[in-house]
Formats: sequence, structure tokens, C-alpha cells
Amino acid sequence: MTTELILVALFALATGVLLGWLIGRSGRQGAATADALRVTLDGVRDEREAALRDNERLNAEARAFEARLVELREAKDALGAQFAEVGAKLLETAQRQFLERADARFKQSEETAGQGLKALLQPVNERLEKYEQTVNALEEKRTDAFGELKGQIESMRVGQEKVSNEAAKLVNSLRAAPKSRGRWGEQQLKNVLEMCGLSEHTDFSTEVSVGGEEGGRLRPDAIVRVPGGRALVIDAKVSLNAYQDAFNAVDDAERVLGLTAHAASMRAHVNGLGNKAYWSQFDDAPDYVIMFVPGEHFLSAALEHDPTLWDFAFDKRVLLATPTNLIAIARTVAAVWRQEKLAKEARQIGELGKELYDRLAKAAVDLRRVGGGLTTAVSNYNSFVASFETRALVTARKFRDLNIEPGAREIEEVAPVEALARYGDQDNVVALPEASSPEERGTGT
Repeated sequence: MTTELILVALFALATGVLLGWLIGRSGRQGAATADALRVTLDGVRDEREAALRDNERLNAEARAFEARLVELREAKDALGAQFAEVGAKLLETAQRQFLERADARFKQSEETAGQGLKALLQPVNERLEKYEQTVNALEEKRTDAFGELKGQIESMRVGQEKVSNEAAKLVNSLRAAPKSRGRWGEQQLKNVLEMCGLSEHTDFSTEVSVGGEEGGRLRPDAIVRVPGGRALVIDAKVSLNAYQDAFNAVDDAERVLGLTAHAASMRAHVNGLGNKAYWSQFDDAPDYVIMFVPGEHFLSAALEHDPTLWDFAFDKRVLLATPTNLIAIARTVAAVWRQEKLAKEARQIGELGKELYDRLAKAAVDLRRVGGGLTTAVSNYNSFVASFETRALVTARKFRDLNIEPGAREIEEVAPVEALARYGDQDNVVALPEASSPEERGTGT
């Protein structure tokens, strides 16, 4: 009995020791787990604070890029105004110098009966050549200036690409506001067109409404005018709901489904634009419509999950355009408008030069007619002198032969005029058209 009690006591003692050891071990493990959780929580808090700081930095960079864009636009406007002012001053100076030179030459021509007409026309040609050289120099300066501006725009585009990923977050704020999303796409389109030098109501129009083939109303977001009376139709109503769903997906499978739906939504919108046939509602419009996608990532995501989307859009006469592509299109249109303006000014300069030359030629005819009148007057004067010498002076001189007091003065000999009116230099006579019609033989204008 004593042995059994001893064994029971030993067993109880061993059991107590074992339980105490197990309880102590469990407490140590719980403390270690709590410490690990605290470390993890501190790390999460640090990551959250770093993410908030990155978000503030990205917002500051976005505001800085926006301010840089405003500065570039102001610089462009100031540069255009400066070129216009320089051109106006050069034109005014050339006109004033030409008028002064023309007045001096006309006075000299009146005094010398039209001598030196070639010298009069030569400064005109030189002035026109200098003006053409000035225009070419201004064009070169304009090209260099716009080249620098293009470099600035390229730098801005690179910076914009850096924040393009953060721009996707903007989609979440537009999810619950379809009208705001539509206005955002239209504003993006308008910003791109204006950034490329196109002006609203002059180079492009927004919210244009035209009648459809079935009696409905078609409302393209923008109509860009092109020289020659042509127009580019742009639509910016692409839906981004499926892309937003994919962006908010919690796993890869859901994200793939959302992006696939996004590609299908863009394909459906392309099909709808092709069926509307905007080009048939506008005179001289190309046989395609531009579908503006307000972000590179929107289109790249759709093409990644639907590689044939581009070919499908081309078959439907729909041109997919992101801000980068639309910038190239809009800058091309703006360059065509500038070339059209320069060509128009060149034609006006040519017409003015032709008109000036015609008027100078008409004035030369009048001067030559004046010279002919002077020649006739000299001939009549010489005939009168000869008649006066042979008929009157011979008899008057006989009084002197008869020793009659002739008076205080002798009768001087009247010499004929030998110099005739000439037109131009003797060795370099300028050929002029003869006055053939009664109007040309009359008083010139």
C-alpha cells in the first residue's frame, strides 16, 4: 500500500511538472506571436505612410506638369504674336521704302521726260526679292521655334507617361457619374486639339448634331475642318465601365474577365460607329470616323485581349486614336492649315506684284506718250524758228544794211532745239508696249 501511494505521488508530481512545462511553453509562444504581429503591423503602417507620401508626390508632379503645359501654351501664343508683329513691321517698312523710292523715281521721270524707267523697275524687283527672302527667313525661324516647341511637348509627353498609371485611378472617381465620364472624354479630346494649335469654332467644332438616315440625330463629339472644305469626324463616347471592373478586381481571374469584357465593349462601340456611317452625313468627309480613346492603357488593354480589334475597326472604317495618335493627326492638320495660309499669302503677294507691274507699265505708256508730245512740240517749234528766220528776220536785218538806227538791242539769232525727248538711256532703252486702243491713247489712270 505504501509503495502504491509512493507511485501515485510520483505520477502526480510528474504530471504536474509536465503540465507546468506545457503551460510555460504556450505562454512564451503567445508572446512571440504577439511581438511578430506588432512588427507586421508597424511594417504595414510604414508602407501606408510611404504610399500616402508617394500619392502626394505624384499629385504635385501632376500639378507641375499641368502648370508646364499652361506655360508652353502661353509661350506658343507669345511666339505667334511676336512673329505677326515682326512680319507687320517688315511689311510696313518695305511699303514705306517702296513708296518713297517710287515718288522719287516718278519725280525724276517727270523732270527728265521718262529717263531711267529700268532703274525704277529694278528696285521694285529687288524689294520683292528681299520681301520673299524675309518671308523665307521668317518661315525658317517659325520652323525652328516650332521644333523647339515640339521638343518641349515630347518632354511633356514623357513626363505624362510616368503618371499615366496613376491617371488610371481617376477612373474610379468617374465610375458613379456617367455624364462626368463623358464630359471628361470630351474635355480630353478638346485639350489635345487645342494643344496642337487648333482653335474651337475656327478649326474644329464640338457637339455637332446632324440628321441620320433613319430620321434620328447623330451627335459626333468633334468635327475638325481640313483645308479644301473637308472634315474629320471624331467620337469620344467609348465606355470604360468594364475596364473599371477589371481595375477593381481582387484576383487575376476576375481581372481577366473584366479586361475581356472591356475589349468586347470597345468592339461593340466600333461596330456601332461603323453602322452610323458619320462620313455619309458630311460633305467631303473621308470614308472613316476617328474613335478617340482617352488613354493609352485603355486601348492597349483591349488589344491585348482582342488582337484583331484594330483590323476589325479598319474594316468598319473606324480609326482608333489615343492621345498620342490624335496629337500626330491634329498637328498634321494644323501644319496643313499653316501651309494653306502661307500659300494664300504668297498668292496675294504675287497678285499684288502683278498688279503693281501692270500699273507701272501703264504709267510707262503714259510717260512715253508725254515724251511723244514733247517731241511734237519741239518739231513745231523748230518749224516756227525756220519760218521766222526766213520770212521775218531777213527783212528786219535789211534795216541795218540801210544804215537805219536799229535801236539799243540787236536782233539775236533764234537757234532751233536739237535735243529731243528720250525714253530710257541711249544705250539701254527699255522696250514698252505701244498704246493701241483709244483708252490707252487717252488720259491714263
